[in-house]
Amino acid sequence: MLKTVAALVMDGTAAFELGVVCEVFGVDRTEDGVPAFDFRVCGEHPGRPLTSTGFQIVPTYGFDAVEDADLILVPAVAGPSVDYPPAIIEVVRAAAARGTTLLTVCSGAFLLAEAGILDGLRCTLHWKHAEEFAERYPDTKVDPDVLFVDEGSVITSAGTAAGIDACLHLVRRELGSAVANAIARRMIVPPQRDGGQRQFIDLPVPETECDSLQPVLDWMLDNLTADFSTARLARRARMSERTFARRFVAETGTTPLRWITLQRVLHARRLLEETSLAVEEIANACGLGSGALLRHHFHRAVGVTPADYRRSFSCAQ
Repeated sequence: MLKTVAALVMDGTAAFELGVVCEVFGVDRTEDGVPAFDFRVCGEHPGRPLTSTGFQIVPTYGFDAVEDADLILVPAVAGPSVDYPPAIIEVVRAAAARGTTLLTVCSGAFLLAEAGILDGLRCTLHWKHAEEFAERYPDTKVDPDVLFVDEGSVITSAGTAAGIDACLHLVRRELGSAVANAIARRMIVPPQRDGGQRQFIDLPVPETECDSLQPVLDWMLDNLTADFSTARLARRARMSERTFARRFVAETGTTPLRWITLQRVLHARRLLEETSLAVEEIANACGLGSGALLRHHFHRAVGVTPADYRRSFSCAQ
């Protein structure tokens, strides 16, 4: 049962991510049937101002107020490469040992990883930090495609607004759908969002490390509707099919079919954002042939359907 909720803050705590958890757990919504939470913003030195983005945060409570909390929230800190004070690391370690539920927003996952709490667990955070996180904490399984990961007593969420998804998920899990829906209605957000953060990831056209295949790749991008058989591409590269296939994987990390399919999906994504073309027209323009094939590959690569993606990102509506 969620009764006492504590948010941990330190110098550099991101204001928006702190605001997200305050909005879910710090606002009195008892008139809507939401149980009252004993919400506390806790810092190492209560009453001492902490730096944030353009202003200061002044925690009302010290870290001793965390000891009886049912839930501890860890907002992002501006920039993942920070030196966490030993005191805040000890706070989350002790909480984990007690079995307290911990929920992070965005780069807040770095704090739990520094404390060793995420070892052997699956987690997520903002896709921009996923590669660095995976390199620094190889014992943690990072999933950059989802909005949040629930590992029971540890919940991690992706960038910024995904913290809302994680908080509402936890409320739903502990207090039921009616309470989560009531909070979501007041916040004017969906109780549950479809898809993961793949739909928000910038996927630039990959470049090869050397220039041997770059002219072929450029030609493929300029002719997305063409038939790209290995034999045809090998002739264009003046190589045998076997050599071409081996060189292509070495330079791009994938096969010609998978590479061109991703480029077609990326082009479809741009057309969904910038035009009002029908899905069938976009499929033809990208070389995918049919709307059904576009939907299949698009959902596989981006995590949502073309229609859902257009509703969220279109500039032509």
